[in-house]
Amino acid sequence: MSKRRLLIALGLAAICFPHALMAEEPPRLPTVGMLWTHVPVTDPDLDRWRKCFRELGYEEGRNLKLIVVSAEGHVDRLPALANELITRGADVIITTNDVSTRSAQRATTKIPIVMGSGGSDPVSQGFVKNLRRPEGNITGSYSLIYGLENKQLEILKEAVPQVTSVAVLRHPPFGEQALPELLLAGKALKLRLEIIEIGSGEELRAAFQAAKHKKVSAMLVLWSPMFYLNRDRIAALAIEYKLPIVSSVPADVGAFITYGSDRTETQKRSCYYADRLLKGAKPSELAVEEISALRLTVNLRTARALGISVPESILQRADEVVH
Repeated sequence: MSKRRLLIALGLAAICFPHALMAEEPPRLPTVGMLWTHVPVTDPDLDRWRKCFRELGYEEGRNLKLIVVSAEGHVDRLPALANELITRGADVIITTNDVSTRSAQRATTKIPIVMGSGGSDPVSQGFVKNLRRPEGNITGSYSLIYGLENKQLEILKEAVPQVTSVAVLRHPPFGEQALPELLLAGKALKLRLEIIEIGSGEELRAAFQAAKHKKVSAMLVLWSPMFYLNRDRIAALAIEYKLPIVSSVPADVGAFITYGSDRTETQKRSCYYADRLLKGAKPSELAVEEISALRLTVNLRTARALGISVPESILQRADEVVH
């Protein structure tokens, strides 16, 4: 080959080679970021989210990229994690409570945000202007978790009529808005309420010891992702300290009674919103939904361990009875 032809061949190779590399790059997948406050990314809950996406025709790695980040209880890390999702190319961000929604809201006004749940009215929280037409980049669903404590107290009193005093376990900043009405409900039910606040799961045993010291006969656990994360430990301590618990924490792990929103339904609706947004819908045009599906679960194993005979009126209303 002549020198001239060799130079031409090398030049053509130099031109074509980058294009060949570009052609081999895989197509960019639609990307959903999830911002968690406490639950680790290894929690089995993530499998339920994946199932919801599969039911909508998505498969991770084929037509969906899922990025999950968690502050694992260090909520001061949330702003950095929200920005990480943006940097990594999230097309949609799903949040799971008011605290993570607030961090995502502060991080971006452009990327659509799906509220996966929450404890209060998103309008009063300033997340959306209007439930029917949110106007901004936030939409999704919410459940008034903090509006259920009064009913939880009523169910507890009906299930265990001899209860006269109840410890209210709270993890700030969660649950603050529930306290005023909760105290009024306690007074109406002639129940003495003792508020106990803790900052981490390491303080749970001390909280139960404080409850026994205050001579309460039951406990109401206000909703918090930290309590969800420590649900097994809370259930074990409840049996150890002989305190029947009512809460939004799943009863299948040992809590006496759970009354709260249907978590599966909340996850399904979040995936539905994400699907709509990935397909081009605008968050400002997707009305915000309130998840009204509520679920009452009674754990008879725990009831027997605590020596409680559950009234038939409670069992007949239960959506699930754990034997």
